[in-house]
Amino acid sequence: MSTLLPALLPMLIPLNRSRFEQLIPTIATGNQYKYCWGTFSDLLRRLLASIIGALVILFSRISAFGESLELLLFLVGITAGTYWLWGPILWASQRNVKYRKFPYSGFWRGRVLDVFVTDELVSTEETVNNQGDLVIVENRERRLNLDLGDKTGFETRVQVPIRRQYRSIDVGMAAEMIVLSDRPDLSRINRISDVYLPEIRLWVSDYPYLQRDIFLEVSETLRRQSMRADSEAMDRRSSRRERDRR
Repeated sequence: MSTLLPALLPMLIPLNRSRFEQLIPTIATGNQYKYCWGTFSDLLRRLLASIIGALVILFSRISAFGESLELLLFLVGITAGTYWLWGPILWASQRNVKYRKFPYSGFWRGRVLDVFVTDELVSTEETVNNQGDLVIVENRERRLNLDLGDKTGFETRVQVPIRRQYRSIDVGMAAEMIVLSDRPDLSRINRISDVYLPEIRLWVSDYPYLQRDIFLEVSETLRRQSMRADSEAMDRRSSRRERDRR
């Protein structure tokens, strides 16, 4: 894919609903499933929940009450027993639904205004020290912050876990994303998606909301439309100058 030219696209271009639903589908994508799969400890917790659920259904089936609902309990047991596998699909789909509830969306293009690192509080734990006193332990994590903005004055901040590939990000780079709003004119931005930096072909995100291949298609289509519009405008200006000289 060709690198997008910084001056070609307007700052904010509304998207129709069908295109938006392609960008953020109802059912979890592969990247979203992978993200929600979590760590090995997350898998163990899901397995434990699946085993407990399956055992509860098994005991229900062998009870006098369970005999009359054997088929239903069998299906519920299968569902509970495979929770460790389908759980990430449910969680990712719930995230998608929260974004899809916004009726309006747009393709936004601006620049990276600032890049910096902060220490953020991730969680807290209560423990007891050697003297028997209750102690609150803060778990902190370093996060990368990107301040994004455009010529209209719109600014927003994206905060993500630090990754090695983010070292190449620099101030002034072009940035693209999808913005969501509850207003038809997109005058108020309620949510933002993953951020794409076309100059270095890098995605910046924590959770991968977008169908990224479709996003790149949208970006390329809008770039071509903008180039075509600029070319037609230049032709019209040239024609007017020719008529004026005559």
